[in-house]
Amino acid sequence: MKKSLSAAAAAFGLVSIGLAPAGASARQASSKAPTSGASSSYTPPPVSWGACKAPSLVKAGAQCGYVTVPLDYAKPKGAKIKLAVSRIKHKTPDAKKQGIMLVNPGGPGGSGLTLARLGQWVPNGGGDPYDWIGFDPRGVGDSLPSLACDGNYFGYNRPDYRVTKAGTERQWLHKTAGYSKACSKADGARLLPHMKTVDNVRDMDSIRKALGEKQINFYGFSYGSYLGQVYATMYPKQTRRMVLDGVVNPKDVWYDANLNQDVAFDANMDTFFDWVAKNDATYHLGKSGKAIKKRWYAMLDKLAKTPADGKIGPNEWTDAFLNAGYYVFGWEGDAEALVAAFKGDFGPVTDLYDEANGSGPGSDNGYAVYLGTQCSDVAWPTSWNKWKADNTRVAKKAPFETWANAMFNLPCTSWPVKASNRQAPRVDGSKVGPILLISETKDGATPYGGALEVRKRFPKSSLIEGVGGTTHSGSLSGIACTDDKIATYLLSGKTPQRTRGQGHSDVKCEPVPQPAPGPANALTESASDSGRGHGHGKGHGKKRHGMPQDLRAQLQQAASSTR
Repeated sequence: MKKSLSAAAAAFGLVSIGLAPAGASARQASSKAPTSGASSSYTPPPVSWGACKAPSLVKAGAQCGYVTVPLDYAKPKGAKIKLAVSRIKHKTPDAKKQGIMLVNPGGPGGSGLTLARLGQWVPNGGGDPYDWIGFDPRGVGDSLPSLACDGNYFGYNRPDYRVTKAGTERQWLHKTAGYSKACSKADGARLLPHMKTVDNVRDMDSIRKALGEKQINFYGFSYGSYLGQVYATMYPKQTRRMVLDGVVNPKDVWYDANLNQDVAFDANMDTFFDWVAKNDATYHLGKSGKAIKKRWYAMLDKLAKTPADGKIGPNEWTDAFLNAGYYVFGWEGDAEALVAAFKGDFGPVTDLYDEANGSGPGSDNGYAVYLGTQCSDVAWPTSWNKWKADNTRVAKKAPFETWANAMFNLPCTSWPVKASNRQAPRVDGSKVGPILLISETKDGATPYGGALEVRKRFPKSSLIEGVGGTTHSGSLSGIACTDDKIATYLLSGKTPQRTRGQGHSDVKCEPVPQPAPGPANALTESASDSGRGHGHGKGHGKKRHGMPQDLRAQLQQAASSTR
């Protein structure tokens, strides 16, 4: 869960059905939380399936369409919006079909339309019995209307994230308030009071109804894991099987979650610097991670005084390397960018930043939807003094990401829709059957403690731990220990045996491996293809096929809509 704003949704289009223009005003959201078992009286019409536009979906034989849902579920006969959906049908005989499998890549704000293709990358035919359903959540991508507020918000020459001067504080408070105001006037602004997690969960249930199914199966990554938790809480009878990878801690949504991320990302950057040092024969940046880290921060301070090429300042420098704290995918390219920068060539760093941060109309769609959900899901502190004190404390021990994360979320202090209390019910999985949880021990975006908390709340769940790994939401990357257990669960409903007690995983697997230095290398061809386009080397080791580059990139993009 991090920042990156490229509008990948534009590439995943489908035939437009059309919708009346959105209004421009946002109203106050209701603060009443739904209860377990809450059910909407609304039943959408069936989907009119047609051709998809995205080449990857066309090639896979997918169908695309829209599900019509209420803007406000409290007014089911009122205004409607449309959710873009895709479907790749089951490969087994009809008699062996096991229902629908909804997929969400995370965010909030990530496009999931092309993730209907995910099923073919589950090994051993584990995805074959399902109709795989991709969808763009409300406000995202091809759903109508979509929300975007200021496509130039993440342009170059922003104030330094590190608010060490009162003037910088004022600049950021003004800038973030301006973004909130722009969202209140955006074409999709009527969505703003209706973008909470519970609204998205009700949309998932509407998709179920539109497809004529009694239950859903669900594969959720990152924020998608929280959607799964809340769906299972609100609709336990409609919940069949769930795989939740990169598990959000329901205790921490959302202010505390960001502070916890800061500490985890900082530790993962130390791991990255250590990897670069271990491969000093290739990169020649230093023989200790501490030495390379010192050089990285010295460059940060230098760029704060004089941006490279007039545009790569301290913020761009930080943002360009954030993926290294998320995944091992792409470490080779990150290291190569470091080498070039220390030689005075900031072209590769600029490429990293531009890949992660789009510009122009609509490019902030993921960010706008992220704020639309998180800012209205729960009440955030509105006092800048509170933010400053908390982030100053955390930044002393975890300086890499702390202030960047704070500024990323600061629009929640001025968001046009205020949440007076928790909007979602307390997550409770006691009424659902076995589900599968996946987390690497050092996941930076969704720290491992979240998986332990959800394991406790879902007494029939099993947790697979990628021991010592730093990759976020890395399942289906060709790691047999993890992926085969996913396949077994999807085929039979059988999860690994749950061990007694709390505070530990049930199965320990190897993590997504750190790459070899040089052109992109990893455990498998698919894993080597899973980075951000750095290098084209083939994989090595046991050849297991996980998801291809474009799907992995979409998951990374969804995580990058948030922090």
